[in-house]
Amino acid sequence: MVDRKTIQEISQKIKHIVSDSPISDIEENINALLKGMFTKMDLITREEFDVQTGVLKKTREKLENIEKKLSKIEKGIK
Repeated sequence: MVDRKTIQEISQKIKHIVSDSPISDIEENINALLKGMFTKMDLITREEFDVQTGVLKKTREKLENIEKKLSKIEKGIK
């Protein structure tokens, strides 16, 4: 996954390379271009991934609890 920090690192490296040239004022354009490219690649940030992982974990725990309760109810009916 490519996060904001990686994009900034790439941007900084490009900025350093072109700092002595007349095109040094294009940093914002480079950032926008890189962000656009990564967006088109359907990549998510690490933060988004971690949030979704947490949501999935909580959902799985709730499902397991519901399955246990259902199992107890089914045993009580039989």
